[in-house]
Amino acid sequence: MTSQSPPIYSERYELVRRIARGGMAEVFLAHDLLLDRPVALKVLFPELSVDPSFVERFRREAQAAANLSHPNIVSVFDWGEADGTYYIVMEYVDGRPLSSIIHNEGRLSVGWAAAIGAEVAAALAFAHRHGVVHRDVKPGNVLLSDDGQVKVADFGIARAANTEGDLTQTGAVMGTATYFSPEQAQGDTVDARSDVYSLGVVLYEMVTGRPPFVGENPLAVAYKHVREIPPMPRQFDPAIPPAFDAIVMQAMAKMPHDRYMSADEMRADLVRFQQGQTVMAFPPTMAATRLQDGTMAGPPTGRTTVISPTGVPPGARRRRRKGRYVAVLALLLAALGVVLFLLLRSTGSAAAFTVPNVVLQQVGPATQTLQNDGLKVATQDVQPAFGFGPGSVLDQSPKPPAKVSKGDTVTLKVVAAPAQVTVPDVTGEDVTTATNTLQQAGFTVSQQARQSNQAAGTVIDQSPSGNSQAAQGSKVTLTVSSGPAQVTVPDVVGEDQATAANRLGSAGLTLGSVSNQPSASVPSGNVISTSPSPGTKVNPGSTVNLVVSSGQPQPQTQVPNVVGQPQGQARSTLTAAGYGVSAQPQAVSDPSQNGIVLSENPPAGTPANQGTTVTIVVGKFVPGGGTTTTTSSPVP
Repeated sequence: MTSQSPPIYSERYELVRRIARGGMAEVFLAHDLLLDRPVALKVLFPELSVDPSFVERFRREAQAAANLSHPNIVSVFDWGEADGTYYIVMEYVDGRPLSSIIHNEGRLSVGWAAAIGAEVAAALAFAHRHGVVHRDVKPGNVLLSDDGQVKVADFGIARAANTEGDLTQTGAVMGTATYFSPEQAQGDTVDARSDVYSLGVVLYEMVTGRPPFVGENPLAVAYKHVREIPPMPRQFDPAIPPAFDAIVMQAMAKMPHDRYMSADEMRADLVRFQQGQTVMAFPPTMAATRLQDGTMAGPPTGRTTVISPTGVPPGARRRRRKGRYVAVLALLLAALGVVLFLLLRSTGSAAAFTVPNVVLQQVGPATQTLQNDGLKVATQDVQPAFGFGPGSVLDQSPKPPAKVSKGDTVTLKVVAAPAQVTVPDVTGEDVTTATNTLQQAGFTVSQQARQSNQAAGTVIDQSPSGNSQAAQGSKVTLTVSSGPAQVTVPDVVGEDQATAANRLGSAGLTLGSVSNQPSASVPSGNVISTSPSPGTKVNPGSTVNLVVSSGQPQPQTQVPNVVGQPQGQARSTLTAAGYGVSAQPQAVSDPSQNGIVLSENPPAGTPANQGTTVTIVVGKFVPGGGTTTTTSSPVP
């Protein structure tokens, strides 16, 4: 890599411009020279590349993210080492981070926030199923492309849940404090529910325009995540529906077991909210605001408890004895309950029980679960929902905590498989026509470019192939010709004409016109210049014109004045001065002008190169008129 040309990593990724700077790396827009496509190149700071822990974290990011292939996750293509540092090659998303949208446009509508949150939850759920916890969910890591697609980026501090080693020491904190979960703020072990909390914070900020907790420094903010209860979003905007409030506050419950148990559950509730259905989240209660140490959030009582010298408050011993009696009574009641259960079971009575929750499962396993409990199953097809494949259970009736008995029927709403239709064959068509054809058939279209001998803009391949069967509404990828690979005009300046012509032909170019021009520096017969100029990229077969030296320029002299001289004398004068002569007769009525030079061109006194032809007009007496003829005389 040199300062005269853009840096190129591993002879493949050419940097274009810097687009972001993070805590341990810079992100550049780069061009993949091999696949001819834009990519995002994340380059670790050189001073960190000497730290084995940072290098390992960087490598782990690439490994964890490269295994995640999902429409809502930024893809990782490659990683490597160059110039004493490390880099990761990622999918380039042409759009804006969510943080920029909130900063520039203010709070988002509840509907838009729910849609974005549902897609982020889909990405997190997919990562969690593959054992990866993001640990840094925040608006800056949520990208919205120009076509509205939501992508989750930067698994920079992600930890593979099934990895024995942990990149963080006990008590170490990673991530952004504003979006910490309480357990993350305390440096405790985190799981997928930590990402659920952070997504709740992002939802909160989207609809209120501010995060739930702010402080003078990250430590103060982290403390508030652990110890304080945020105001509900509706306190900033009463128009926010209570159901959305419930989703946000359940996701942000202090204790992990009070939150959604998975990102899938949270996504399902956001989808229900978008569809106007009843959400599963409960309205915020004190049970959902328990603090990490098991206490409740609330104002201080203002009272002081006196402790006895033994370390036990007055009256505590009496309460301890009373507590023993209560414990014994509880054990007796529990034993009685077990006996009653066994008696009922032995008599074969059909006791009611809570219907199992099978939402988000595939219909096959869900049916098996219900039938194992002695329940009957009915299914009802529903339209596909984004993020849920065919056969997914979107809802059930009845649903927990309803009670059912053996023999009762549970109705499942199952995502129907999309209709299979024939994909039109559009290879060989213009890309605009091909796109219209596919869209009219109900498909979405994406494009990728590839060099080809076919005309630019022609579809040279498609996936799925033409005349195959595919789900209506699915995507068809078109490979479009960007034209033939261009060639570079060779530098033939200074070469003789024959050599230059051979080199142009070897480069796949055609010799065009050849014009001559005097030159004081280029020998006669050698090339002075080309058009297009050397180094220009052109299509194969393009024409290149040459300007060839005709040798040293002739010295200029002033044209002699021969007007009024007889034609013979004028010719001798001009020839002696080194000029050629061309005579043109002109009829005259004055006999004295017969054979006399009437004018000359170039005019007398004009500087001209030797060898230039001077045209003289000679009078010719013609009684009654006549015709005019032209004669010329070569330079002697």
